[in-house]
Amino acid sequence: MRDTALPTSPSCSLTRALVRRLSIVIPLMLPFTLGACKSLMPNDITGSINVAAPAQPTTIEGGRAMAEQWKARYEANPSDKRAALNYALGLRASTQYAQAVAVLQVVAIRNPEDREVLSAYGKALANAGRSAEAAEILAKAHSPDSPDWTVLSAQGSVADEMGDHASAQAYYNAALKIVPGEPSVLSNLGLSFALSKDLRSAETTLRQAAAHPRADARVRQNLALVLSLEGKFEEAETIQRRDLSAADAASNVKAIRQMIAQSNTWRDLQGLDRDPKKPRHGT
Repeated sequence: MRDTALPTSPSCSLTRALVRRLSIVIPLMLPFTLGACKSLMPNDITGSINVAAPAQPTTIEGGRAMAEQWKARYEANPSDKRAALNYALGLRASTQYAQAVAVLQVVAIRNPEDREVLSAYGKALANAGRSAEAAEILAKAHSPDSPDWTVLSAQGSVADEMGDHASAQAYYNAALKIVPGEPSVLSNLGLSFALSKDLRSAETTLRQAAAHPRADARVRQNLALVLSLEGKFEEAETIQRRDLSAADAASNVKAIRQMIAQSNTWRDLQGLDRDPKKPRHGT
């Protein structure tokens, strides 16, 4: 955990929200929940940049290189929209979120009706944790007759950050109507279920996401987190070993087990998940 450094993806943002909701100490959780996000960009929550843009960076180092590549062109002509978008993408990929917001704010002022710009700006605001502003901008970044699934997913992430999980899940499901089976959206949806204390639906959804051929380390780490919250530690460790060393995977699971042992919130989650009267949600 809606990421990551990370570049922060929606998944990573949601992971942080989940950790906060569970009253788990974030610094100890970072290797477990955010390790995969530290090296990967979203799938894509930066999808506002079209085919004229270069390939998205997949590492922080790649983000820095992209930012440096476009910085001079942007500074020479801040009104160059493409240079600004690409420069901001590099900044986001290298976790320089405040700088990305500053760049895109200027572009958005100059292009107030440009949905590509608004999409990038809203996602950057979400990365920076400015959820209320992100929600306002993202609402203008597409229209009902021309929906953008990456914007819908970002809107879901923002809604989850603000505690409105029902609206978040509606956004994710709307995105999935456009891109059925998209693992990044399913991953966010699974985390949203976890945030709303429905671990069973969270696991089901994240398993579906992880089974997709394009699922990456972030998706698998999110599944491992939810499995750990359910007490399925051995399977969580096995999943983590796909992307981490055996020692790191074992250390992560050991840390979360210790936290869970001290967490009343986890016991509450377990009780809710076993309650046969509790309504279940599908994906």
